Amino acid sequence: MNIILLGPPGAGKGTQARHLVETRNMVQLSTGDMLREAKDSGTEMGNMVADVMARGDLVTDEIVIGLIREKLEDTTEHGGFIFDGFPRTLAQATALDELLKATGKTLDHVIELRVNDDALVKRIAGRSTCGNCGEVYHDVTKPQPADGKCSKCGASDFKRRADDNEESLRNRLMEYYKKTSPLLGYYYAHDLLKRVDGLADINVVQASIEAILDA
Repeated sequence: MNIILLGPPGAGKGTQARHLVETRNMVQLSTGDMLREAKDSGTEMGNMVADVMARGDLVTDEIVIGLIREKLEDTTEHGGFIFDGFPRTLAQATALDELLKATGKTLDHVIELRVNDDALVKRIAGRSTCGNCGEVYHDVTKPQPADGKCSKCGASDFKRRADDNEESLRNRLMEYYKKTSPLLGYYYAHDLLKRVDGLADINVVQASIEAILDA
């Protein structure tokens, strides 16, 4: 089972991906994580990534596809792949289609986590994360523990993005919609697109996604 999770920043893609990794033994392919891992790997591809990032240049689609190819060729038993943050453009979607075909794999579902922008801005503006394990907290709905330690791993290194403010968030949302709108049409035309309410309770979102995967 191979899926793409689509949704704007803060829609909960990472949270839902981690749930699927834990419950279905799927592999989350997050572009940012793959680039950081490659940069420190010492491999030929990793050295290429490190060189590009050191220059401050954007990593090309070819490099990202190369990293994904390495992951797809991993023979470790797992329950499929979750593409998180990729593709972002039609060119990337086409490249991913060609790669999946070349490796004998298929794309089963594209799941969009739909949100209300105003509600999403309120959700993200109070957000912080554990710098060690990535557990997400919120000033209103899930405050950081009173003892200053992460409830999941016990670390005390909490981080808050400097651009998690209303103006920056709305700019990021607009940029996301500009890039992603063509993808929604592309995958709808391929009868792969499913939609769930990304702002529902986490357990409800999980159940909605599970229902899609089990249908």
